[in-house]
Amino acid sequence: MKNHDHGITIAVYPGSFDPVTNGHLDIIHRAAKVFDKLIVAVLNNSSKNPLFSLEERMALIQQVTRDLPNVEVDSFRDLLVNYMKLKNVNLIVRGLRAVSDFEYELQMASTNHKLNEDVETFFMTSKPKYSYLSSSIVKEIARFHGPVGDLVPPEVEEALKLKYPVSL
Repeated sequence: MKNHDHGITIAVYPGSFDPVTNGHLDIIHRAAKVFDKLIVAVLNNSSKNPLFSLEERMALIQQVTRDLPNVEVDSFRDLLVNYMKLKNVNLIVRGLRAVSDFEYELQMASTNHKLNEDVETFFMTSKPKYSYLSSSIVKEIARFHGPVGDLVPPEVEEALKLKYPVSL
């Protein structure tokens, strides 16, 4: 689907990204090859009590996608379909790690389509090596000072060390 204004294909990859993982980054890199422009839209949901502030999450994503000129980082706090309308974009990208993700993601895609029939969701499957990976797992490992270097970009690993300093 083309964005009506510019004749280019723009998609939104929404999520809380608390923090961004190598699994997220894999989807971002692959989606950036498929779409002319990819907006990584960070959900600003105060009820989720995130480890990283909205500004920190956005800054980390900007750092780890700096080599991708067609990736833009933004945020939203409203319904995703309202954000999509505001941006005049009708394509959503979502990553699927395992079968367990599918039911929830199908429900969200169907709901978004019901709220705005012009919105379409594209699913990208994770590479098998990221199929178990989630921000929650990363935070749990980091909290107990376990190794997260294979799970997140170096910038995120450093940010996690600052959040969970080793006590003497």
